[in-house]
Amino acid sequence: MSLPRRAKVQVQGVVPKDEFSSCSELSSASEEDDKEDSAWEPQKKVPRSRKQPPPKESKPKRMPRVKKNTPQISDGSEVIVKEELNSSVAIADTALEDRKNELDTVQTLKTAKTKRKCSAQPHAARRTKKLKVDEETSKASNLEGESNSSETPSTSTMCGGTCKMEENEDDFTFGQSPLKKMKTETCPQGQPVKFPANANNIKEEVEMNWDIVQVLSERTNIEPWVCANTIRLFNDDNTIPFIIRYRKELINNLDADSLREVQQTLEELRAVAKKVHSTIQKIKKEGKMSECLLKAMLNCKTFEELEHVSAPYKTGSKGTKAQRARQLGLEGAARALLEKPGELSLLSYIRPDVKGLSTLQDIEIGVQHILADMIAKDKDTLDFIRNLCQDRHVCIQSSLAKVSSKKILAINRGENLKVLTVKVNISDGVKDEFCRWCIQNRWRPRGFARPELMKILRDSLNDSFKRLIYPLLCREFRAKLTSDAEKESVMMFGRNLRQLLLTSPVPGRTLMGVDPGYKHGCKLAIISPTSQILHTDVVYLHCGQGFREAEKIKRLLLNFNCSTVVIGNGTACRETEAYFADLIMKNYFAPLDVVYCIVSEAGASIYSVSPEANKEMPGLDPNLRSAVSIARRVQDPLAELVKIEPKHIGVGMYQHDVSQTLLKATLDSVVEECVSFVGVDINICSEVLLRHIAGLNANRAKNIIEWREKNGPFINREQLKKVRGLGPKSFQQCAGFIRINQDYIRTFCSQQTESSGQIRGVAVTSSADIEVTNEKQGKKKSKTAVNVLLKPNPLDQTCIHPESYDIAMRFLSSIGGTLYEIGKPEMQRKINSFLEREGMEKIAERLQTTVHTLQVIIDGLSQPESFDFRTDFDKPDFKRSIVCLEDLQVGTVLTGKVENATLFGIFVDIGVGKSGLIPIRNVTEAKLSKTKKRRSLGLGPGERVEVQVLNIDIPRSRITLDLIRVL
Repeated sequence: MSLPRRAKVQVQGVVPKDEFSSCSELSSASEEDDKEDSAWEPQKKVPRSRKQPPPKESKPKRMPRVKKNTPQISDGSEVIVKEELNSSVAIADTALEDRKNELDTVQTLKTAKTKRKCSAQPHAARRTKKLKVDEETSKASNLEGESNSSETPSTSTMCGGTCKMEENEDDFTFGQSPLKKMKTETCPQGQPVKFPANANNIKEEVEMNWDIVQVLSERTNIEPWVCANTIRLFNDDNTIPFIIRYRKELINNLDADSLREVQQTLEELRAVAKKVHSTIQKIKKEGKMSECLLKAMLNCKTFEELEHVSAPYKTGSKGTKAQRARQLGLEGAARALLEKPGELSLLSYIRPDVKGLSTLQDIEIGVQHILADMIAKDKDTLDFIRNLCQDRHVCIQSSLAKVSSKKILAINRGENLKVLTVKVNISDGVKDEFCRWCIQNRWRPRGFARPELMKILRDSLNDSFKRLIYPLLCREFRAKLTSDAEKESVMMFGRNLRQLLLTSPVPGRTLMGVDPGYKHGCKLAIISPTSQILHTDVVYLHCGQGFREAEKIKRLLLNFNCSTVVIGNGTACRETEAYFADLIMKNYFAPLDVVYCIVSEAGASIYSVSPEANKEMPGLDPNLRSAVSIARRVQDPLAELVKIEPKHIGVGMYQHDVSQTLLKATLDSVVEECVSFVGVDINICSEVLLRHIAGLNANRAKNIIEWREKNGPFINREQLKKVRGLGPKSFQQCAGFIRINQDYIRTFCSQQTESSGQIRGVAVTSSADIEVTNEKQGKKKSKTAVNVLLKPNPLDQTCIHPESYDIAMRFLSSIGGTLYEIGKPEMQRKINSFLEREGMEKIAERLQTTVHTLQVIIDGLSQPESFDFRTDFDKPDFKRSIVCLEDLQVGTVLTGKVENATLFGIFVDIGVGKSGLIPIRNVTEAKLSKTKKRRSLGLGPGERVEVQVLNIDIPRSRITLDLIRVL
């Protein structure tokens, strides 16, 4: 692999005078010295031309690093930086050109918007014409403001005024992004428009010397234009579920996990930027800030890098060796060694009466410390060594520090427990190549240096690497590895949680939940198909009263016609399972055909004593509440598990070793994603479930429930705007995930209308007249407005967003369909026929929308009422008999259910009381189901698999399995 570009520049001849800008870093040099320093930078800093046409080839998945204009250098030639003098002229021209492009784009948007509105509903257009014009005018002024702000370049990576103007030359623009069809706020229906060339320029609250879009793209391996769009979407308070479903074209079809990774990385970068600026303010107050220290701090992209640069300037710091050498006046000698080695005489610095200057050796050591500090703080030097380490093997070595019987589950935990010693090993080859590059290129003296001076320079390099750079690299590697492992652990937790929450519900059954126990008995709860508590009881199955209690259980099952038993997997689960399996095998519950299943009861006891449980089941003993929760986990897993804090559900690994803030944010986001995509019927859902919908929170959910109790059921989605605290942004985020069951509304409105046909007719005419605006609904409404809002709209039962209702109506008109046919087979036939004739692309172009938005509309019109995509996922594994561990043999083929997935293997419940492990090496792509799209690991909790027993270790209760296939 070739070295990085900056490493390819070989300078072997006489170098111009002012090359070493970083020599004055972290010092208070004179003004004349600063001017010389600002010119001495690597040749890569020469600004690139903005006149190059954008490439025409298709956009690659990962854009290459923007290449700087590096002049061709032959052996013995001089490196002369001249282009910087004219950089300000190029910036001014570019800024004017960019501003003109942006304003032209806004004018194009106005024209397109006007044409589309005129061809749609004239009445609605007239009502909102003024609002739209004002909105677009506002956006035009915003764009102009952004253009003006782009003329003020961010702080450059170099010292000196001219360098600040140069930064705009290297802005992360990427010529390909304008060619991408994207939506803007002025085109919420997905009208494709082209952005100007600087569309990726994001104005951050805290400015740094690096472009946040570029760094975000590099760290997440996602296209820059996608990162730029994602930042805009998050800045506009859009939620992940809303973006994933209704803004797909802006994020290039990223999945939720990738989008969440971008969000977390973005937050990290912003946290670093804020920390940098707060540190800068502290150092400025102490009067220790210099221009080059400011530059070095604004270059920092990680907390470790910031700590490396700012540590000597913290309050109470005794100063570094380099600082003490500078205080003795040796910086001039260090600079002279690099710039004018022929004129340097170290003997002239000897002061016999001054400590640190009394001998020639003291002076050499002081110069060495200053040079080592310069080298360790130089950006190009650090970039070179980092790139060098990426191309070489860097390993983490851990060894036992003492004899211990504890099982170490993680290297960091082992180190914290002082059981392991951990260190980062960087090969000697990296150090040798680094020192050779420094001597020959970056830190080469500008003239002939005597052997004793070259020895000082070499000692400085060794000292800098060993004392300063190597510890920095170790911290960075450890921090990155820890961060990556932590993120993967959290993402794994999130994937497992998603799989568990989306377990297929078992509706329409009366269930008996059993919370097993020994001394205090087994708690029973029978719930109806609508989750109502029918009966609770306690039976003592394991205290010698099993036969007598069997009669009570049989009587309860017969009285409530309950044929499904759900057993929690806690204490006494194995014995309780054997008890029920024995009775079922003896046909004891005849004429009922009883089956049972085992379900995780993780978090049930915590929930049973929570305020939510007390509010939901007042007066019921907490022990009995857990039995109710166990039964409801099978009936509707999502609705029940959202009541429990995600980290208590019991999936994932190392959850106590990771950042609890990151873990909570990720899990809450996964819950929001699952609840939103499943959707909720707003007229029957619980407050706990409602608060997890995108755009809602606890207060808004409470206000919705209060409004429903006071005013009756919601007739359509528009009424959500009447709820206190639910503004236009909240409505936009939540509306697409809220369902209104039309059968329920027809029953409710039966006395207000003459027939169901009239309801449908009213809805068809009113759906086009209802204009979804961003104006907040007032408390007082005119009579006409109230009548419009009270008309049901069959589109409210679908996943189609209100912002796309107009497109949906035009699509229905094109296929000859009606709202009455939503979800019916005839609707599916009409859609399929129309798609075969026209094709998605052509239809989307005719409707002035995107293919992604059109697909959501087609899905919404095709899916039957009360559609639930969880039915495609795995159901609980119902059983009638039990198998013991002793019954297993090597080679036995079994079916089981995945309980947990980790990075080293998959744990599967095969019904023997102990989970078996499928090592990750046995989970190959060929064995996974092709119909299910998965990211990273192939299996998640709840999935049914067919496995073969490879090994049985009865003393340690370990079972090793091989995956045969996913069922």
